[in-house]
Amino acid sequence: MTSARGRVPLDRALSKLGLATRTEARTLIAEGRVAVDGRIAREATRLVVPERIAITIDGASAAPPPPVTIVLHKPRGVVTTRRDPDGRRTVYDLLDDLDAHVIPVGRLDYATSGLLLLTNDTRLADWLTDPAHEVPRIYLVTVRGRVTPEDVAALERGLTIAGERLAARAVSIRKASGRESLLVVELVEGRNRELRRMLSALGRAVIRLRRVQFGGITLAGLAPGMWRRLSHEEITCAFPAHASSLHRARKRG
Repeated sequence: MTSARGRVPLDRALSKLGLATRTEARTLIAEGRVAVDGRIAREATRLVVPERIAITIDGASAAPPPPVTIVLHKPRGVVTTRRDPDGRRTVYDLLDDLDAHVIPVGRLDYATSGLLLLTNDTRLADWLTDPAHEVPRIYLVTVRGRVTPEDVAALERGLTIAGERLAARAVSIRKASGRESLLVVELVEGRNRELRRMLSALGRAVIRLRRVQFGGITLAGLAPGMWRRLSHEEITCAFPAHASSLHRARKRG
């Protein structure tokens, strides 16, 4: 877990920088092969700010690779993890020809399809997943039965589920019938199975759930299972507040 000051355990830092998996990183550290700012590091749990340290592995500089961020149209029936103990397909099975180590920005569950961002840019990933920044995520959700204006009001007002307060920023009904309803829902926190839990609390069974937008990034032109790289300009336009925060940080530095 990332601390308030952007510090993470050293093994995670190596993973986030694309230098090793966390398991590989722990082995490298235990064997005394990793140095931070010129000193051998022995503790995998040591907290560091990845962008502010110099790392060497076996005496060789381990500079982070150039930033790479991609948008993937995740199909249903694919898990957002590197390896699955049950042998299910993972998002990494769809990235065979990607020449970079990237990590998901949040997750989509097994039954949810749609837009997933993956990146090796640790600052971008941390900024996007920080609830304080309220980066919007837009979902199309089909539920069984007719959704009422009262249901919409409850979702926007918020529900307390297992002691956790969950709420949608905005909900609109695109169509509704006695058989099923289609909703457009905007969330800003990205909590685990947030929308499914809220709808379940209202007695509404989810039939299909697809994320179609994350900040200013959409699925335009991407079929399920396909992905593409995002340019620096696209990221800057899609997340202008992040670009502004980087600019301020550079001025202070």
